[in-house]
Amino acid sequence: MPAPTILLPQDPLNPRRVDPHYSYEAQLVRGLGGETALVDHDALLAGDAAEAVRRVPAGTGPAWYRGWMLPVQAYAGFVRALAERGCHLLTSAAAYRTAHELPGWYGTFEGATPDSVWLPADADRGALAEAAARLGGRGPAIVKDYVKSRKHEWHEACYIPDLADLPALARVVGRFVELQGDYLAGGVVLRRFHRFAPAAGPAGEPDAAARGTEARVWWVDGEPVLTGPHPDTPEVFPAPDLTLIRSLVRSLGCRFVTTDLALLADGSGWMVVEVGDGQVSDLPRGTEVSGLLSSLIST
Repeated sequence: MPAPTILLPQDPLNPRRVDPHYSYEAQLVRGLGGETALVDHDALLAGDAAEAVRRVPAGTGPAWYRGWMLPVQAYAGFVRALAERGCHLLTSAAAYRTAHELPGWYGTFEGATPDSVWLPADADRGALAEAAARLGGRGPAIVKDYVKSRKHEWHEACYIPDLADLPALARVVGRFVELQGDYLAGGVVLRRFHRFAPAAGPAGEPDAAARGTEARVWWVDGEPVLTGPHPDTPEVFPAPDLTLIRSLVRSLGCRFVTTDLALLADGSGWMVVEVGDGQVSDLPRGTEVSGLLSSLIST
C-alpha cells in the first residue's frame, strides 16, 4: 500500500497555501518524504464536500486528515467526496464519530473517566433532574456537549456546584446551550467534577479551577507515539502512567486518537478527561511532532 497522504486545510486567504496554523506540520511531512494535499475547510462546513476536495489529486489513495474540527455529518460527506476521487481516509466516518463524540467512547473508558450522562439540548427541568439523579443527585459536576465545554466561562456556563440545586443546574445548562448556539455538538453532557492536581500558571485566573496537570497522548494503531502537554497548559510536561489506558485505547478500535489525562489532586492516579480523533486534535506550539507524523505516513 502506498504511504498515506496528509490532507491539510488551505489558507482561506490564499487557497494555494496551507493554513498557517498547519504550515509547520506540512513542512515536517514533506521533510520526512511524505506527501500533502489541501482541502477547503470552509466548504466542508458549508456542506459542499465536492468543492472542498477539489485540490486533492485523483487517485491519491490512503490519507489522513490533519486539520480543524468537523461536525460528524461534515466528516461523513468528506469521506464520500474523497472516495469519489480515489482517496481513502484511514479514519472512517463511524470511527471518527466514535472518537470525536463522548457517547461513542464513554462506554469503553467508563470507570477510568468521570461518570457521565447525556440528554437532548432542549431537555426540560424534569429531564435534568433525572440526569442528575443518575449521577447520584448531589455533588459538583460540569456541563459540556458531546465534544466541547465552555471552561473559560467556568462559573457561568460550565461548573455546577451541586446537582441537588436544580435551579442552578438549569441555569448553567441553559447558559451553556445559549452560548454554544449553532456550534452545539450532539446534546448536553453532565459529568462528575473531580479535583485535579493544579497546573503551574498565573495565579488568580478566572478559570483556575478548570486548569489541571494534563497530558495529551497521541495513539496510532494502539501505540502511544507522542506524550506531551495539553494545548491549554503548554508549559506543563507530565509523564502519566499509560498501563491501563493502553488497553482501553486498543479496545476502542480507532486507529488515530488522542487521550487527555489529568492527575487527581491527591496524586492517586490519572483519569481520562477527554478522548478525541487524532486528526482534529490540536498540538501546542513548539511540540516535537516528527515522530507522530512519521508514524502516520508509514502506516
